[in-house]
Amino acid sequence: MSVKLKLWNPTAREICDTVGGTLLPISGADENIKIDNITTKSGDAGPGSLFCAIKGERADGADFIPEAAALGAVAVLTARVPDNVRSSPVPLSVILTDDVTAALGKLAARYRGFSRARFVAVTGSVGKTTTKEMIASVAGTRFRTHKTKGNLNNELGLPLTLFELSPDDEVSVIELGMSALGEIEYMSKIVRPDIAVVTNIGTSHLATLGTRENICRAKMEITAGQPENGTLLLNADEPLLYKEYTERGETPLLMSIYNRNGYFRAVNLRCRTDGTTFDMICGDRVVTNVEITVPGKHNVYNALSAFAVGTILGIEPEKIKQGLASYVGYDMRQSIYEIGGLTLIDDCYNASPESMRAAIDVLVALAAKKGGTPAALLGDMLELGEYSRLMHDQIGQYAANAKVVKLFCFGMMSDVVAEAAIKHGVRAENVFVSLDTRDPQTMADMILNSLSEGDVLLVKASRGVHAERVIELIRKKKSRRKGAKNGV
Repeated sequence: MSVKLKLWNPTAREICDTVGGTLLPISGADENIKIDNITTKSGDAGPGSLFCAIKGERADGADFIPEAAALGAVAVLTARVPDNVRSSPVPLSVILTDDVTAALGKLAARYRGFSRARFVAVTGSVGKTTTKEMIASVAGTRFRTHKTKGNLNNELGLPLTLFELSPDDEVSVIELGMSALGEIEYMSKIVRPDIAVVTNIGTSHLATLGTRENICRAKMEITAGQPENGTLLLNADEPLLYKEYTERGETPLLMSIYNRNGYFRAVNLRCRTDGTTFDMICGDRVVTNVEITVPGKHNVYNALSAFAVGTILGIEPEKIKQGLASYVGYDMRQSIYEIGGLTLIDDCYNASPESMRAAIDVLVALAAKKGGTPAALLGDMLELGEYSRLMHDQIGQYAANAKVVKLFCFGMMSDVVAEAAIKHGVRAENVFVSLDTRDPQTMADMILNSLSEGDVLLVKASRGVHAERVIELIRKKKSRRKGAKNGV
């Protein structure tokens, strides 16, 4: 990824001083030459580039320094200097550091200081990206808005996101993810968010953090970099977050559907299969008929965060409503479309027990409206540690109790989901199991042979399962059948 710098063009010497590195000029390199862009891929280097030689699991970026230099890079940030670089005739400012990713964080923290934007940071176990996108959609109705692209929400993605800031940006919406304690604290101190949002506390990362209380601790690290006058927004319907509110000396603002202490409350929810309408209570004001174009109560919580942030930013309620109404969902995040007579709910970007239950609720409601059979491909939920078997069992129970008629279980824990579903009422002949996620064709064939035109299929799994492969195989098979039927 290559990013053009628009706020500040540092010299190699300034970068070295910022990250606390050692500057090694090769072949008379000019340490005062300005850096125009930053890249982590040698092939994307060009004149004026700083190439950041990241060491990954499969390759060490230091080995590609000569390629970057040949393409015009004038400086490199690296933890290792190969011999062929030291003897190179090409002028190059080498900035030597112990940890390239950490150095990028220091550089990004300084770069962020050149921005006059108000920064909004978002974290939570479920719905971070949707919430970030809704907030950006709302902020964009009045302000030039910068945001995290895709899932660049970790210690490497965050600096690259901040380097994309421009002088005209007035609001920046930053998504913060994590897998261990300390990571969000580190990133919060780089972002220094004016507004911090914690959407919920789920069960993702139990394998590394052990308890929901520890997950809550990790998410609450978002306040570490906040200024004294910063605003904290918490979901008051999450008991662990509400406990944080009651125990804190400062007063966070609360968002809720059920908790009457919420300053921002969504009430009178009117759920449809193509979206949701609700009313908002904001302190002593009421805003009616707020609309979002995505279904499910879980998306109302996401919209709550966006409404709250918009209000804090001073955006008028009607503008906030416009921003929410214009939100469009991301690919593989509960996209609903037709494939050859099947209605498909494509929600296979990621999965946790909480998001699984929410997706099943949407499936059952949509199938009831369309009059089709509710069917679900439920893949493994990863990173649940010792709780994995229990939580997969509970999802099987939930699917059965929700009246999912046909169940396709995909992954190493699929037998657990299947057994629980059958015990709680799903007919055994309607439950299909494939343990091997390396074989999406078998699962696709099971689905195609079992479902009929008009049925509704949910596809939901953790990202590592790559359940989208099953969707693609279904799409291709349906396309071939249509072609054969039309005599193509």
